[in-house]
Amino acid sequence: MSRNAHAALLTIVAGCAIAMPVSAQDQSARARPDASDAAVQERLRRYRNSVDQQERDRATPPATMRPARLYTGPTAPIEVVVRGAPNSESHTLLLLDAQGEVLSLARIEPGRVDLRAALPAIASLAQAAWVQLAQDETPIGAPLVVQPLREPPPVRTMRATRPTGGDSYTKVVGWGTDPLDPADETVQSLRAAWIEGDPPISSGFRTYTEMDAIIRTDHGEVRIAFSPDEAPSTVWNFRTLAREGFFDAGGFHRVVPVDREGRPFVIQGGDPTQTGNGGPGYALALEPSRLPHDYGVISMARADEPHSAGSQFFIALGREGCARLDGQYCAFGYAVDGNRTIDSIAATPIADVSSGRPEAIPKILTIRLVEAPSRMPGIDRRQSRVAASAPAGKSAPTGR
Repeated sequence: MSRNAHAALLTIVAGCAIAMPVSAQDQSARARPDASDAAVQERLRRYRNSVDQQERDRATPPATMRPARLYTGPTAPIEVVVRGAPNSESHTLLLLDAQGEVLSLARIEPGRVDLRAALPAIASLAQAAWVQLAQDETPIGAPLVVQPLREPPPVRTMRATRPTGGDSYTKVVGWGTDPLDPADETVQSLRAAWIEGDPPISSGFRTYTEMDAIIRTDHGEVRIAFSPDEAPSTVWNFRTLAREGFFDAGGFHRVVPVDREGRPFVIQGGDPTQTGNGGPGYALALEPSRLPHDYGVISMARADEPHSAGSQFFIALGREGCARLDGQYCAFGYAVDGNRTIDSIAATPIADVSSGRPEAIPKILTIRLVEAPSRMPGIDRRQSRVAASAPAGKSAPTGR
């Protein structure tokens, strides 16, 4: 241990002594911890190990990987810069899909690496995948997202009537030539009139470090993992708005703990005006996400026109009430931490039940991006989604 570490250790021990309660009989004397006490010895051992590990980490930094540029053309090299770790025997790159299946792998030397040449399966990607760096067979650091730049197929719609309320709305019934529900005879009759869109064209790739979003509210924090494989442009839009501070000082202006049938529904935020009508000043194209609207899944709110999302998002409170949103709204991520915060917000007292307007809008203090954990082969991160900690509309155990 270094001299500085020893000095810091003495300061901590002295601080412990000051913080210890003293008897009324001896207010002037401060009890000092007994160095032979087992509990003190255990604290000292843990502290020494922590300091020693920090010094080892500084002396031997782990391998790192970063993209050389954000965008590359259809046939251009997709270059990343890999910094190797001292004394490491090998460095490996793995191309993983969302389920953790290894699509391709390669042993590499540190330096500038062309992912297209090292991992040939990238050339045939139809949706985003993850490149994970492994050091001596151990995945290390946040992975990179490699996203093909492809236009989504044309969205197919029809006018429909809501089963509750009787009002009409624009219903998404298919994408390209594929209906969402092949058994729907009405949709099948419309299908004959669908004009096939242009074939999908790859315009290159977007390569970036995978990040999670930490939504910090006055009820606690929620950590969101993204699904760029299902909604690449929606993910990128949300990341950009969060990075630039668009959501800061906002709130959840709409809280609907249960729908008309008493099924868990949604909490909604992302409107800077907190009226339900605000947005970023542009519209976002609807993407054909297949991510189910389960509890904790984050999705884009929109108006009746399919391509009208912008910044407003909602978090689903349960599959029972939100299954009908599948295919109609673009789910783009899921909560991996913060279920008690979600449930606490959902239990906010409501001033206007018809609009879901809370008596006091739960505040979004900030949404910041942090590096995602390493992707592990054979593991689907979506399996780490949170589960409800309280019944619909009830306060969470640690809710305020």
